[in-house]
Amino acid sequence: MIEESNEKRFYVLRAISGKEKKVKETIEREMSLPEPSTISQRVFRVVVPTEKVMTQRKTKKVIIERPYLSGYVLIECMMSQLLINALRDLPDVIGFLGNDNPSPLSLAEVEKLLHEVDTTNEGPDVVDMQFVLGESVKIIDGAFNGTIERVNEEKRKLEVMVKIFGRKTPLELGYAQVEKE
Repeated sequence: MIEESNEKRFYVLRAISGKEKKVKETIEREMSLPEPSTISQRVFRVVVPTEKVMTQRKTKKVIIERPYLSGYVLIECMMSQLLINALRDLPDVIGFLGNDNPSPLSLAEVEKLLHEVDTTNEGPDVVDMQFVLGESVKIIDGAFNGTIERVNEEKRKLEVMVKIFGRKTPLELGYAQVEKE
């Protein structure tokens, strides 16, 4: 049994993977109800950390937003056993990280998480595309096509062999600079 706290802290709520946004919306709807409830009185903020990812769908590159921590929702609340029970009863909620005795995140952990989310949302830093040696690609910034000679997944770079003026020339390009043909 957890003691009731009057201190606002962040906790990690576990949700069914892929349902994080729906859980957030459900909690926020409960928070905005006119009649007071445990959730509306004790929860202050709900955050689903997300990241922008560039992926390729057929021949188009698209930027999608996906959860940064799949299956987890951060909530800022004043913890109590009643709140644990109320949140656990919501659809698509599994429980808290720490089950019956959830531990609050440290201020440093929260700041780090929220800072990482802010910086990943500035632009698509993650590219969710697979490239294969010998695959033909089109260079976005020019009218050239080439063949992949080397893939460096760690740096997200490709070495592409391009024919310029009848001569093969290697170019080092980022994943975002090419698209599959």
